[in-house]
Amino acid sequence: MKHLLMSLVSTCLVALAAAQAPVPVSRPQRPIAGIEHVVIISIDGLRPDRLLLADAPVLHGLIKGGTYSMWARTTAVAVTLPSHTSMLTGVTPRKHKIEWNRDLPFKEPVYPLVPTIFEMATKAGLTAVMIAGKSKLDPLNKPGTLAHAFFPPGEKGDNALVVTETLKAIATRVPDLMFLHFPDVDTVGHRDGWGSREQLSTIAETDRQIGEVLAGLERAGARRKTTIIVTADHGGAGRSHGHVGPDDGRSRFIPWIANGPGVRAGFDLTQIEKLQVDTEDTCATACWVLGLALPAYFDGKPIREAFVMTTLTVEASK
Repeated sequence: MKHLLMSLVSTCLVALAAAQAPVPVSRPQRPIAGIEHVVIISIDGLRPDRLLLADAPVLHGLIKGGTYSMWARTTAVAVTLPSHTSMLTGVTPRKHKIEWNRDLPFKEPVYPLVPTIFEMATKAGLTAVMIAGKSKLDPLNKPGTLAHAFFPPGEKGDNALVVTETLKAIATRVPDLMFLHFPDVDTVGHRDGWGSREQLSTIAETDRQIGEVLAGLERAGARRKTTIIVTADHGGAGRSHGHVGPDDGRSRFIPWIANGPGVRAGFDLTQIEKLQVDTEDTCATACWVLGLALPAYFDGKPIREAFVMTTLTVEASK
């Protein structure tokens, strides 16, 4: 009887331990073979015409070797925090409710009302990393949704700090999803003006620094397995942005570039007449590439037309 009782207790303990053990999460099935990582690069304040005029061989190379639109749109408010939140949640500010644009002394942290792509990726068993050049992006850092997050010690950092932290992050293991925020183009725009020589010079330096990141991915053996999406949160005019109304293209139009395995080379998305690329599409596209479910509430859509396997011909779309 004693032995039977001990056997029952032992069985119960084993069952309890099994119930409490973490349940392994199967990784999502990717729609395009060969893609293991997604890197979203946001160049704060980058207006498309400035990008095309700047001495930017790295970014121009991504354009020539990938799919792009210089007529993508950011949110109607065209300011940093709400626009980045839309970029990384797939919904407009009306839904995510992050509608301010500076560090605010809330009594408790406030996060978007819908999950970020980081949260969706983490729940699916993927690793997500965020490296930001401005502390105001902290509402995107919901606890438990990122394997690693970096913000500058003050309100603003600089591109060099972002590059340093990025190379550290990928030196040991390249995450499934990485978001990088480069702040310098916006900083110089506010100081010297959008379209100034100083801003063009800063775009050139940002281009060189993005080249360092791509070289880091190459050293890690991940570059050929990575979808790169380069975009921006807004443009600008004068020394500001978002203040001239939602229809002002100088603030609202942004570049959108996709490059990597399975991406069409040298294809301008404006050839598809009815296709409008919006910042919410960045989240939807990254979700789709990573094999994540696309929530019904999304305002964004995956830009499948950027990929060879799902190409819609220009003639068929007319």
